[in-house]
Amino acid sequence: MMLAAGLGKRMRPITSTMPKPLVEVHGKALIDYGVDALVRAGVETIVVNVHYLADLMRAHLRKRSDVEIIISDETDRLLDSGGGIVKALPHLGPDPFYVMNADTFWIEGYRDNLDLLAALWRPEAMDISLLIADMAQSTGYDGRGDFVMDATGRLTRREERDISPFIYAGAGIMKPELFDGYEAEPFSLNQIFDSAIEAERLFGVRLGGLWMTVGTPPAVRLAEDAFKASAAA
Repeated sequence: MMLAAGLGKRMRPITSTMPKPLVEVHGKALIDYGVDALVRAGVETIVVNVHYLADLMRAHLRKRSDVEIIISDETDRLLDSGGGIVKALPHLGPDPFYVMNADTFWIEGYRDNLDLLAALWRPEAMDISLLIADMAQSTGYDGRGDFVMDATGRLTRREERDISPFIYAGAGIMKPELFDGYEAEPFSLNQIFDSAIEAERLFGVRLGGLWMTVGTPPAVRLAEDAFKASAAA
């Protein structure tokens, strides 16, 4: 599941004429970094939700011939991350599935991160496993961190006034039954995360390499610089 239906307001004026997932970094649209990672991980079908400037998204995704892409249309109503997944569930099937944000990506480390995420997936103990970036190995992020991770990889929320080095890197594996009882109405995926935390079944895997999020125009330059530095290393 590729979450690509956001409005990209913080990316204006770039997103005045294009949806945020089509903003280019290092010669490639943001969404293609995620699609490429999923293809490398062996994914054969990707569901992409669309809303803002949806025709441009459709036209871009039609260029992909290496993977089946199913569009989940939210042009009539934006459903947020949780509701968008609920609407797409009929296409996602009964097994755990990857979920990725279309505006975060990474330069791989010693191993493809989605393969690492899958290798450490333990369905008997986990309902969700998230890819977690270390703040010291990221660009474009200016927050206080998202989670606290214990020695087993189990995640909890950081306290409001605290700072944590661990950032949700915009990719994870989730069980479809987590969404039982939810309707295709606007709600945040954070509700699902919090339920998994309460059940002590939310875990994280440390990302290898360099994680980048591109939420504002200055972050585009930071990501470009990171690619140049990586190529020169």
